[in-house]
Amino acid sequence: MNLSFYKDKRVFVTGHTGFKGTWLCRMLVGVGAIVTGYSLEAPTMPNLFALAALEDKMTSVIGDIRDFEKLKTAFDAAQPEIVLHLAAQPIVRDSYKDPRYTYETNVMGTVNLLECVRLSTCVKSVLNVTTDKVYHNNEWCWGYREDEPLDGFDPYSNSKSCSELVTHSYINSFFASGNVAVSTARAGNVIGGGDFANDRIIPDCVRAMKAGRKIGVRNPYSTRPYQHVLEPLAVYLTIAQKQYEDIRYAGFYNVGPDDCDCVTTGELVNLFCKHWGEGAAWENQAEANAPHEANFLKLDCSKIKATFGWKPRWHIDECMKMTCRFSKVWLAGGNIPEEMDREIAAFLEADM
Repeated sequence: MNLSFYKDKRVFVTGHTGFKGTWLCRMLVGVGAIVTGYSLEAPTMPNLFALAALEDKMTSVIGDIRDFEKLKTAFDAAQPEIVLHLAAQPIVRDSYKDPRYTYETNVMGTVNLLECVRLSTCVKSVLNVTTDKVYHNNEWCWGYREDEPLDGFDPYSNSKSCSELVTHSYINSFFASGNVAVSTARAGNVIGGGDFANDRIIPDCVRAMKAGRKIGVRNPYSTRPYQHVLEPLAVYLTIAQKQYEDIRYAGFYNVGPDDCDCVTTGELVNLFCKHWGEGAAWENQAEANAPHEANFLKLDCSKIKATFGWKPRWHIDECMKMTCRFSKVWLAGGNIPEEMDREIAAFLEADM
């Protein structure tokens, strides 16, 4: 990965006010990219985008990805060379509460963005970020490969499967000439400092520490591929760069950790308690009639390793160490932009 590639590149990021989007924009502006973000207001208070001090370092457009006219106006003004699509309704439980909004955002939002690309002449590289949950999940003990059937179970996962299919159709129908390189990236669960979302385990841990209570864990035995948020972001930037330089790199990529970092939620929270210290503890709060969520999910990432020589920089213990450090800086009222830049630099300097 060569972040200096992005210096002076015009980059359009959807979902820039979200957790991953904010970290991504901090990486890009740090190397001198010309960044335009398009997103709803950050969904939580506090939120990382406000803490990251990015407002005066990029163009931030607040708008709904479902609003094609507003999106296209922002897109045309930005004249991007590279498009990174992260905007989504990303919470499984919320998709059960409001499936229509989830499909409108995750499916038609993708259509709207790809229409902007189709009608432009400036774009060379597009990456649509989906999820590891796009696959028809058989609860296998081995990882899913990119050619496995797509059929997410819940409305969130299924809407992301649809987003993948929309992307495939646009590639075949409109981008087959090779003028625009388009890929999708199917990433696993991410952790890291600055995530304040509801119904996610690490934010729940931090909220419990702030309140001085035990951490409640709903699904302690479910296994997920966890990685630090910087890990997939580095891969996204690598894919977007490589296909910008050579369209033969365009494709569909799994982005996940090594097998040793696929752990149960209970094991993950044990690591959190270890690095947090101060008597941190958790309790099982399994719900009898909870909405369906997969118990076991793992990706086979051999394709991206073979294509780009990539391998994870930080394993799960280091991920949790960084997450706890960041969260303690935040609770102490410390300098969040400085901490983000420190972690980005440490990540980029880590051995692969």
